[in-house]
Amino acid sequence: MSVRINWITSAPLLVMIGWILSVSAGHANAPVAAPHRPAPKSVGASASVKIQAPAISAEEATNIRIYKTCNRAVVNVTSITATEDMYFNIVVPKEGVGSGTIIDADGFILTNYHVINGANAVKVTLYDGSSFAAQLVGDDPTNDLAVIKIDPRGKKLATIPFGDSSQLEVGRRVFAIGNPFGLDRTLTVGVVSSLGRTIKAEGNGRLIKGIIQTDAAINPGNSGGPLLESSGRMIGITTAIATGRVEVQQSAGIGFAIPINTAKRIVPELIAHHGVTRPDIGIQLVDVTDKGLRVIRLDPDGPAARAGVSGPKLVVYQDGPFTYKAIDQSFADVITSVDNVPVRTADDLLSYIDQKKPGQVVTLTVMRAGKALKIPVKLTVVSPA
Repeated sequence: MSVRINWITSAPLLVMIGWILSVSAGHANAPVAAPHRPAPKSVGASASVKIQAPAISAEEATNIRIYKTCNRAVVNVTSITATEDMYFNIVVPKEGVGSGTIIDADGFILTNYHVINGANAVKVTLYDGSSFAAQLVGDDPTNDLAVIKIDPRGKKLATIPFGDSSQLEVGRRVFAIGNPFGLDRTLTVGVVSSLGRTIKAEGNGRLIKGIIQTDAAINPGNSGGPLLESSGRMIGITTAIATGRVEVQQSAGIGFAIPINTAKRIVPELIAHHGVTRPDIGIQLVDVTDKGLRVIRLDPDGPAARAGVSGPKLVVYQDGPFTYKAIDQSFADVITSVDNVPVRTADDLLSYIDQKKPGQVVTLTVMRAGKALKIPVKLTVVSPA
C-alpha cells in the first residue's frame, strides 16, 4: 500500500520560491551586526562626586549649642556610705551616683539632698575625669536641696547661671543633662509637660509644691542635675521620676524638677548659714478632720502654746477605789484657717508658715467648744538641724 502526495505547483510559484531561497542563502553568509550599546562613561581622576553634609536644623543647632555651653558645668556626684556586713563583721563601702551643677567658680555645687543624704564621704568628678573630695556646705531636706563644695586648686570651672522658673509655660522646650546609670553628661530633650505639681520629699516626707513636670528622659543618676531652657540657663533641678512600678527604676516619660526660683531663695542661706532659717509655730502634730486640723501635740514652750492654743487634756476618772487617766482629744482646738486662709492638711499649715519670717505674727482661727476664736501667734525660729 502506498501513500500518494499530490504536489500542486505552477511556474510563477517555482520562480518565487527560487528567488526566496537565493536571498536567504545570501543573508545567511552576511555578518550579523551587533546591537548598539552606548559607550560607558569613563571614571577617571578627572571625575569627582560631591557629597554634601546634611543641613543642621534650627532645633538640632539649639541642642548642640546647649550641650556645648553647659555640659562642662555638670558633675558626677558619688556618695560613699559604710554598711556593716553582719556575717563577716566588716564595714563595706557602698556608692551611690547622682548629678550636680557648678553654680560658682569657687567650687559651690548644687545637687539634691537625697543624693548626699547619709554619705560618709562625697566625691565629685568633672567633665575631664578629674576627681575632688567634696564637703557638705548646707542642706534643706524639706526642698530636697543641698550645696556641696570642692577646692578646684586653681582649676577654672565652668558654671551655669540661674534662670527664672516663674516664666515657664507648658510646651516650652527643656534640656536635662546628668549621669543616668553612671553615663556621664548625657543630654535628653523634652518639653514642660505641666507646672505646679506636688511630690513628697524623700528626706522628711514633706510635700514639695510648684514642681515642674517634664517628658525629658530622667533616670536614676540624673538626680541633682540641671533642667535648662533654650537660653542655657538653669530653670530647675531634676529630682525624681514616676515609673508606675516600684521595682522599675527607669523613665516612663514623667520626670520632675524643683523650680530654680526655690533654689534661688534657699541657696544663699545654705551657703551663709549651712541651713535654712525657718519660722516655727510650735504645733508638732495635727489630726485631719472634716472640720479642720485638730491639735494633737504642742511644744509646751513653743509660740502656739504660749499664745493660748489648746491641745488634748489629760482627764482623770474616779470609779470607786480605782483612778483612771485618759487623753481626751475633744478639748483640743481645731484649726480652720491661718490669716483667714483655709487649711485642710498639715502641709497647708506648714507651707503657709514657711512663707513667713521669725518674729512675724499670724492669726489662727480655731474652733473650741463649738465657738470660733482668733488667736494671734508670734513665730519663733527653728534652728537648722
